[in-house]
Amino acid sequence: MPATLRVYTISLGCPKNRVDTENMLGQLGHAYQPAADISEADLVLINTCAFIRPAVEESVQTILDIGMNLEGGARRPVLAVAGCLPARYGQQELARELPEVDLWLSVQDQAFFAHRLSAYFDIPEKAPGRLLTTPPGYAYLKISEGCEHRCAFCTIPSIRGQLRSVPMEALQEEARRLRDLGVRELCLVAQDLTAYGRDWGSGSDGLCRLLDSLLNISDLDWIRLMYLYPTGVSRDLLQFISRTGPPLLPYIDVPLQHAHPDILSHMGRPFAKDPRRIVDRIQSIIPRACLRTSLIIGYPGETEAHFQSLVSFVQEMRFWHVGVFAFSAEEGTAAARLPGQVPDEVKEKRRQELMQVQAGISREILADYVGETLQVLVDQPEPEWPALFQ
Repeated sequence: MPATLRVYTISLGCPKNRVDTENMLGQLGHAYQPAADISEADLVLINTCAFIRPAVEESVQTILDIGMNLEGGARRPVLAVAGCLPARYGQQELARELPEVDLWLSVQDQAFFAHRLSAYFDIPEKAPGRLLTTPPGYAYLKISEGCEHRCAFCTIPSIRGQLRSVPMEALQEEARRLRDLGVRELCLVAQDLTAYGRDWGSGSDGLCRLLDSLLNISDLDWIRLMYLYPTGVSRDLLQFISRTGPPLLPYIDVPLQHAHPDILSHMGRPFAKDPRRIVDRIQSIIPRACLRTSLIIGYPGETEAHFQSLVSFVQEMRFWHVGVFAFSAEEGTAAARLPGQVPDEVKEKRRQELMQVQAGISREILADYVGETLQVLVDQPEPEWPALFQ
């Protein structure tokens, strides 16, 4: 093996997946060196997403494209594929379908990445921790794995398993390590931040207790919360955020998924009767909260009346940002078996209409800030434009 292990990395999917990628790279120790091109690599690592069909298709296509690029070269790097794709479909089945892959690693295998690579490379026994791949100013802190909810459309519990919270002491240590690397913003991520600690029996205040411990770490400018399950956005949590202030940002990312009670009920969401109550609660306690949500359109049984109800809800609530996704009937989920599947062309038409509505709302919200002075986080100057900063 060369003195350094040149690695070409592709991390697909969500920020939680990126954290997994960074932890795997950290296991390589001082031997790790990023490869700018596949032709320079000793190892190609693809960390896959398989949450919905388009993500599966992207993961498989990426593997096929990389495999084609590896053919005919003077020296073929090792191709390792990790993450949700092998966790969802099984390594043996995928190995038959994608023989160009040398090493498969499920979600559980990722903790043994360096050990599994020892069949190909001489990996140092002692390695540093996580190796960041984000810009220098911010990093993700994954506080739990898995999910305790059972939404009818979701594959995450079958892929990632039950809720498993990371011990608070370990998160404090990792946050300090990230601070020492120069990170100024921590973005807390999980399938549901509000569930933190419930697997230990900590009740509903686990997240507040964790935040309180992180606030004691100096030199952090911002702490951002991502993925707050609606029923977990309690008055106690909102009052904690409001009372604390900086560095805890008034950034509330709540995936509501829909607004009509019929659709929410079919989705298995426990707040089906009136999602407005959740938004009203947030805005009453944190009036200037940056409110984000994600919505699914074209869920089985969604009529035009259901959809127009959702449009009215978005117009009324005035979210800062909305992610709109067309429903994907995923194998193994209850929603895939429901009657009333909506045609793809109808889904896309509705998705575009709702995105246009939200675009106008976002423009109006941002226009209100013209003339104000705001604090921003600058990662680095743009190399080709000295007056431009990223």
